[in-house]
Amino acid sequence: MVYSFFLWVFTLVYFPTTETNALTLTVNVSGFPSNAGQAYVGLFNKEKGFPEFGKQYIGKVVAIKNQKCSVQFTGLPAGKYAVATYHDVNKNNKLDLNFFGAPTEAYGFSNNARSTFSAPSFSEAGVSCSGNKTISITVY
Repeated sequence: MVYSFFLWVFTLVYFPTTETNALTLTVNVSGFPSNAGQAYVGLFNKEKGFPEFGKQYIGKVVAIKNQKCSVQFTGLPAGKYAVATYHDVNKNNKLDLNFFGAPTEAYGFSNNARSTFSAPSFSEAGVSCSGNKTISITVY
């Protein structure tokens, strides 16, 4: 029994379970028309579900100050990610749309990707991360 305890301690010391290649992706968002409400920032790690709310890998809701916000996603494995963000002015926890389905609140994507009649694809908004990275998004 003592032997197995020392084997367990040795394993923890020499083979740590924490991700040694974990990285941080910092997302700076600007262009909010006001400081009212809050910003929703979703990080996606795969094409399926992008940019659908509720299907993000990690999501954060943050306050807007000086018409900007900044979010850090930490502990990420290296890979390709895409970010979608929107300004929830009235704090109803959704991106408001008009009668035709067009957003009435400011929104944006990583790489400042935009499509005319739909959201950009994951590959258009995708950002490769192999180390710590900072990206900027302008919403409108």
